[in-house]
Amino acid sequence: MNVYDEAHSLAKAIKESGEFKEFDRMRKEIEQDAEVSKMLGEFQKLQIELQTAQMTGSQPSADTIQRMQSLGTMLATKPLAARFMQTEAAFSVMMNDVFKIIGEAVGLQ
Repeated sequence: MNVYDEAHSLAKAIKESGEFKEFDRMRKEIEQDAEVSKMLGEFQKLQIELQTAQMTGSQPSADTIQRMQSLGTMLATKPLAARFMQTEAAFSVMMNDVFKIIGEAVGLQ
């Protein structure tokens, strides 16, 4: 068994999964809506800022937290954005499960 061949098979299975296909379809749909695309990009940027602050032990600014909450509320009112975030979450859960399975298999818990 060649590990690289198996990795390519796993990549193919992921691309053929319902979670990926729906995520990819929604991602392409989002690209067609400049307003929602820009809002999602800003939201993701703020998420990364918050995660970085948490990982480094620093406190995110109140402004950053407020901007993220406000943007999250606005995105929740946009059906396209809400559907995209749901499909993105489902895809992320699947990928996290795959990483967990591999990690456990090789003793990296």
